[in-house]
Amino acid sequence: MYGTVARIQIKPGVEAQLDQLSREFGSLRVPGFIASYVYQTGPQECYLTVLFDSKASYVANAESPEQDARFQQMRALFAADPEWHDGEIVSAVTPG
Repeated sequence: MYGTVARIQIKPGVEAQLDQLSREFGSLRVPGFIASYVYQTGPQECYLTVLFDSKASYVANAESPEQDARFQQMRALFAADPEWHDGEIVSAVTPG
């Protein structure tokens, strides 16, 4: 698996919009997409995690014009550019 963790500084009062966009984007059928999560760690600070089945799927999505359009919608809710940290997922623990 491959993915990203991004530190996001959001504009005040956009939490509901960010949640709505995340849900809309999550309902799309993007090849290789597994899941995404948004953690709110402060009044205007969130961390976004996105998981793909492979680096190739992640890169194909990241380079697509459709993903750029989705990102621009989200970026309008941010106070600054995200701090991205991409990488191979080397350990995962799930129940059972």
